[in-house]
Amino acid sequence: MIHLQTDVLIIGAGGAGMYAAIEAAKAGSQVLLVDRSLIGRGGATVMAMMTVAAALGEQCPDSWENHFADTLAAGQGLCDEALSAILCEEGVTRIREMDDWKVGWAREDGHIKQAHAPGHDRPRCVYVDFLNTGPAVSKTLRGKVKNTTGVRRIGDVFIVDITVQDGVACGATGFHMESGEAVTLAAKSVIIATGGLTRLYGRNSASLNMGGDGYALALRAGAELIDMEFVQFFPIGHLAPRLVGLDPIMWDPFRYKLGGTLYNGLMETFEDNYATGPTRSDGNYVLTRDKATYAIFKEVEAGRGSPAGGAYLSFQHVPEAELRRNFGPVIDTLASNGIDLTKGPIEVAPIAHYHMGGVRVDASFSTAVPGLFVCGEAVGGANGANRLSGNGITEALAFGARAGQSAAAYAHTHMLCWTAHAAAATLDLLARRAQSRTANPAQMIAQLQALMASHVGPFRTQAKLEAALAEIDALADAVGDAPLASGLPFDAMLIDWLDLRNMVQVARSVVIAALARTESRGAHQREDFPGRDDAWTLNQVSALRGGVVELVARLPRTQLESVA
Repeated sequence: MIHLQTDVLIIGAGGAGMYAAIEAAKAGSQVLLVDRSLIGRGGATVMAMMTVAAALGEQCPDSWENHFADTLAAGQGLCDEALSAILCEEGVTRIREMDDWKVGWAREDGHIKQAHAPGHDRPRCVYVDFLNTGPAVSKTLRGKVKNTTGVRRIGDVFIVDITVQDGVACGATGFHMESGEAVTLAAKSVIIATGGLTRLYGRNSASLNMGGDGYALALRAGAELIDMEFVQFFPIGHLAPRLVGLDPIMWDPFRYKLGGTLYNGLMETFEDNYATGPTRSDGNYVLTRDKATYAIFKEVEAGRGSPAGGAYLSFQHVPEAELRRNFGPVIDTLASNGIDLTKGPIEVAPIAHYHMGGVRVDASFSTAVPGLFVCGEAVGGANGANRLSGNGITEALAFGARAGQSAAAYAHTHMLCWTAHAAAATLDLLARRAQSRTANPAQMIAQLQALMASHVGPFRTQAKLEAALAEIDALADAVGDAPLASGLPFDAMLIDWLDLRNMVQVARSVVIAALARTESRGAHQREDFPGRDDAWTLNQVSALRGGVVELVARLPRTQLESVA
């Protein structure tokens, strides 16, 4: 067994985790940065190719308060305003710091260029280029982490549980994925930076390791979750033909800018059939994201979907020179995938993109468990019912920095309370792994993903949610208490079983919250309760009770601080 000791342990090494490591080390802590992937190569940040929101005021007057107002408007009354303010105000500092670190924000006339993204009242979103915003941010942070004294980086470690001693987080327990060797990690404070839950859905725009494991780790440690019903779906996610090297959600901004046309499987336009608002200034109607998602779902449901189960998106009416001027080097990447936008449409369909809910924290990013902190997309509450475009990477950087500072401050004033006894239950779980030639946890994960897509997608009903809950509970029973394993050194079956264990807990938290919220608001749309209800301007909190995730509170947003 491998045993390591540190001041601050960070689980997850995407943008949020790496920024947390930099700030914690800067504050004088010894940091251990652990990930199941290669450091800086997993999570959502490295996958992002679009824009990053920050009120820099480089090309037009702006302030973080303006960004804050837009974030609250998108959140439809459910944002934790303290967290939203940190995102908007400290995001400016982080974006400028990344500029000092030579990330390469695009410039125009000597100023950082800022694009106008949906939901913002002015141009506010920075980017690197058409393809490399997220990868450039990740690369810059990897280099900064590598050169930061006091940060030790370890990849290929699967964290099974947060280790808790007398109600206090004191480290984590897991195993080295390549060798199967048990790993115990003692720390004065722990940060969860593992991202969201989009892997619960078969079609998603994030990394394979974003199955909500951070939420499950927090639940089993004794922390609470908030706003779990709010899963954001991007309407125009790439579906077919196969596309390598590009973000699957890349099409939507070009659809808005160039007037890309949606067709059903019969090559009929259908957007006007779902239109309820005015046309654009050029006379063309382009549905907003929520209405486009609804329209595509309804066309497929009616048997008018494209061959792969979505809709066609065509730019054939756009001159080739204009396509190249707007798409830039993307055109060459598309060509390498056999896609010529002048000759035919591509197929698109809604795709799980982001999760507004997550672990409940205060403004220091600490949880109900002393010594346990959370950052990045794993945090719930900042975005309310719907995330504003561009806030994802900003959130990762701002929340990562604040959590790193808070965890370091906690570590400076608390003694290490690790005991071997605290890790015994998790070590025993791993020791009970049993070889199986019949059960297939990977197949059960696929079953869960299909269930979530069909019953807990962007449009929900009581009947679908109740059926989903019954099947999730049956899957939880099928998972059992003894890990399944193949016995091989790199044990994919064991990893799948542990992922499934986490995923059924997190899926249940989404469904029970969605079932309880009898209204439609933001990313949560109930077809049987189509309108917004002001009585539901409140946040739902869930926790683990008797080994089962249950709703434990429904709190008006203004009362959250008083019960923290």
